[in-house]
Amino acid sequence: MKRCGWVKENNPLYVAYHDEEWGRPVKEDQVLFELLCLESYQAGLSWETILNKRTGFRQAFHDYDVLAVAQMSDSELESLLENPAIVRHRAKIFATRQNAQAFLKVREEYGTFADYLWSWVNFTPVDNHVKNYREAPSKTNLSEQLSKDLKKRGFTFVGPVCAYSYMQATGLVNDHEVDCEYH
Repeated sequence: MKRCGWVKENNPLYVAYHDEEWGRPVKEDQVLFELLCLESYQAGLSWETILNKRTGFRQAFHDYDVLAVAQMSDSELESLLENPAIVRHRAKIFATRQNAQAFLKVREEYGTFADYLWSWVNFTPVDNHVKNYREAPSKTNLSEQLSKDLKKRGFTFVGPVCAYSYMQATGLVNDHEVDCEYH
């Protein structure tokens, strides 16, 4: 089976993430929230680290129930700094609650976060026809605009590179290599 060159074939989490999730159009708000959080945690770290801690993140953040996360207290968030199952970075932990609150405001305005997000690509994935994953951009004009808008709406840890990775993960852009079985 041919996969994208970035997949670590010796890591079952990487293989499963690529084969079952990455680049597939996501329209469910809870999944969109989880993926946004994971991308924000990844800033400065390897994706492998994030995948390895994904179960811990789910447990720590109420399985990404956005309402529950938005209502987490400071003391709940502080206690997570002792949790070795997640990335213990104070700013990223507190950003999860802040992003949940911002997510809810977007959902209030648009009906669903998915409607807001997918409107950035006119509800149709952008196919970039990537031949080699190293040719894929780390950010684009569109991800810069999305990042700017997310920040204006109160989100944090959502720079243009994070926004582009999020667009790839959620299927807004198809950056599977053209000879990958999942392109």
